[in-house]
Amino acid sequence: MSPRQPELRTLADAAPPAAPTGIVAMLREDVACVFARDPAARSTLELLTIYPGVQALVLHRLAHRLWRRDWRYGARALSFVARLLTNVDIHPGARIGRRFFIDHGAGVVIGETAVIGDDVTLYHGVTLGGTTWSPGKRHPTLGNGVVVGAGAKILGPITVGDKARIAANSVVIDDVRPAMTVVGIPGRMVLPIEGRRIAHGIDLDHHQIPDPVGKAIGCLLDRIAQLEREIAALKGDPAGADSACRSCDDSCAQPTFDGSWKDAAPTPPGA
Repeated sequence: MSPRQPELRTLADAAPPAAPTGIVAMLREDVACVFARDPAARSTLELLTIYPGVQALVLHRLAHRLWRRDWRYGARALSFVARLLTNVDIHPGARIGRRFFIDHGAGVVIGETAVIGDDVTLYHGVTLGGTTWSPGKRHPTLGNGVVVGAGAKILGPITVGDKARIAANSVVIDDVRPAMTVVGIPGRMVLPIEGRRIAHGIDLDHHQIPDPVGKAIGCLLDRIAQLEREIAALKGDPAGADSACRSCDDSCAQPTFDGSWKDAAPTPPGA
């Protein structure tokens, strides 16, 4: 592991259960984990027949076995069929851990040298892509318990640490420390595990993310207001002198989305 790649941590505090002994046992785990992460899942028959994420993973497990036995054409052909059926493109060389789940499987791309840990969840439109045409490791490594939001792109031979969250539509091009949240283009680490909620050992609240740009603008506005007060005091102007912001009827602050607006009394028409 290169010096710029952080050391990965385990998903759970307790020791993980023993690894399954065969592909059938692993596939049973893959199917069972869907019930814990998707409240819309109702039966095993439904998962195996109409869940493209599950179908793509089952076919990938088989294609990966062929790939490891050096039956490369057969493995690529099976992955090609899987892409036609599921709209999920997983290279047979990619290494995927236990209890992997692609929610709303559509438009997901996972490159040849990608490595995915246990208990990872991807949403639709995720890309684990490469950034070079040179052979060797060129795709990301995801640790255990990682959640990647819809449309996110993780590019290059970087490492995403255990329990990290990648916000929807983020573009990640640098290593991510364990238990951090990444937001934006390019992705920035903004929130450690202590600042967010964890349910059942896997954090699926990938929509509960901060806005680093909005926070920076808010801090800048506060600083400008403080400087204006100091300048007014030096000039001897009254403390309550009007400014351009006071006369503006627009709001510079982004509204909150925590539901507090529901408690506010509605404004009467014409008020």
